[in-house]
Amino acid sequence: MVGIASLGRHRRARAARLWFGLLHRPRLFLSNEFGLQKESVVRNRVKQRGVRRTVTGLAIGLAMAVTTPAAGWGQVAEYLDYEGFSRELREVVQSSEAAELSSLATSPGGRDVWLVELSLSGDLAPGDRPALLVVGSLEGDHVVGSHLALEVVRYLTRDDDEVERLLSEHTVYVVPRANPDGVEAMFGSPRWHRSVNGRAFDDDNDGRTDEDAPDDINGDGMVTLMRVADPEGAFIPHPDDARLMKRADAAAGEVGSHTLYIEGRDDDGDGFYNEDGPGGVDLNRNFQHVYPYYQRAAGPHMVSEPESRALIDFAVKRRNIAAVLTYGHSDNLVTPPDSRGQLGGIAPSDLYLAAAESLDGIFDVGVWSSRPSNLQGGLRLRGAQPGSDNDPNSGRRPAETVHGDDIVYFENVSERYRAITGLESVGVNRPAEGAFFQYGYFQFGVPSFSTQGWSPAVPDDTDRGASADQRMLAAGVPFVAWSETDHPDFGTVEVGGFEPHALTNPPAAQLPELGAAQGEFVAALTGMLPRVQIVDTEVTAHGGGIFTVEAAVANSGYFPSSLRHGLVSRSVDPVLVQIGVDPEAIVTGDPKSSTIAQLEGSGHRARFSWVIRANDGQEVEIRVRAEKGGIDTTTVTLR
Repeated sequence: MVGIASLGRHRRARAARLWFGLLHRPRLFLSNEFGLQKESVVRNRVKQRGVRRTVTGLAIGLAMAVTTPAAGWGQVAEYLDYEGFSRELREVVQSSEAAELSSLATSPGGRDVWLVELSLSGDLAPGDRPALLVVGSLEGDHVVGSHLALEVVRYLTRDDDEVERLLSEHTVYVVPRANPDGVEAMFGSPRWHRSVNGRAFDDDNDGRTDEDAPDDINGDGMVTLMRVADPEGAFIPHPDDARLMKRADAAAGEVGSHTLYIEGRDDDGDGFYNEDGPGGVDLNRNFQHVYPYYQRAAGPHMVSEPESRALIDFAVKRRNIAAVLTYGHSDNLVTPPDSRGQLGGIAPSDLYLAAAESLDGIFDVGVWSSRPSNLQGGLRLRGAQPGSDNDPNSGRRPAETVHGDDIVYFENVSERYRAITGLESVGVNRPAEGAFFQYGYFQFGVPSFSTQGWSPAVPDDTDRGASADQRMLAAGVPFVAWSETDHPDFGTVEVGGFEPHALTNPPAAQLPELGAAQGEFVAALTGMLPRVQIVDTEVTAHGGGIFTVEAAVANSGYFPSSLRHGLVSRSVDPVLVQIGVDPEAIVTGDPKSSTIAQLEGSGHRARFSWVIRANDGQEVEIRVRAEKGGIDTTTVTLR
């Protein structure tokens, strides 16, 4: 069974509190710790659960008994398909005055991409407050991401004074399931590993779309991998674990014996297997930073999809978004950027990489192969990529590493994340290219984070140099043993590999606890957002209608009003401080409208002083606005 990696002292203490509270004061404890919902809502949830289409215990092969949490918790310990997920989300939203549900976009498959806005009444309108944007399941096979986002919504709609105070001063936007089409593959038959959305796409440039999907050759209800004996193959069974494969090392006298494929047939007869299945665009490869030009699943161009375009449009219109958090395959929370600003801990699945090699040369066979200046002659990188027609030394190129001055913020948030969640490692962790969280930092200019939200329980004695696949096996991630079956082209082949979705999702029984931890972290992260306030004013009368007005502006949040890269990319407005008099009334001192490029957080202040000509008793307004840190005003009387 897959479990959370060693929880650490913080999580063990929380578990002890939970156990003690449940034993001795169950109703009071659940109310304080998780927030009791109305009994009618709970009854409706239990009643509906019987008709949901679900995957329980990661029943993608992780068959196990699932214990539904106590009714007061409300969390869902099962993976829900689109209809069940939408129903659960509506129920959570309708139970709280803090939440509002709307549709951000419609997917190619006709499903709503839901948006939840969370806020309570306060001094500022929701659109003027510092805001956090949370996005789940951009990759369709990271189904856990949408459930963690759902539990974040549930956590922020519970009856809790601190949460209510937080939402009266901040706004949280949640897009829980950004790729509803891709997620549905978990609930189909056969089950297969799919990250892309529902756009019909010509993956192999042969003029046809979705004509060569994976097939369940051995009839076990799953699409896994095939390993085929091949004297020209590049791989051999791994000497430490024959379930895995490794590239043959000629220098060590090793001779390749196998080729790996995704399980299936060559339905279109082009010599490749399962290269053009349903759908086509991985949304977390479709955004405009380090966009992977010409790669399969990246889309025909940046933000080409209704889901990704709607998300970008939403963010651009809401300039109060001060931080971004995504749940996906890449991580910069458990392992923050290193001293050079680069992401670490990259750990792809070697088995899936080996199978992907069987598609090398795919573009040389399609209908465009007769044009050597196009694909067969090699791709020519253009636009924002260096190439023979684009001098990489000419002009300033986009940054691809976190600015040195910003690294400390990522490190400190990472420390807070690990303390709250207990997560100390990640599982399969792919490189980020065209990911939304990259856009959030490098283009939108705000602190932007990505996490898988869970971790396999790898035994402590596992070799530190073990591959991602070895660590997953050590953690007990379900693996279909290789077994022989007949194939129409290859004859006898072996079918096996990790069960679909098992590398990217924990057992469903873990969702309530994982979700509660993410809710706690999201509340903490929201509280770190910049918040500008006028904290001190003073008026000095000099006689003759001349006054000195002084004001101090502070940032009470943890993050600065703009990260350093926000200044470099010019994507975050400076803090604006204004005094409400005509410009000609200012005798000397600061201008009517003054700016601060970056106001550090943690209570740092900036002072302003104006010598003005005005009438005794006149009231003057002073106003401060930070694009990511809210608005504050005060009025002074000239005496």
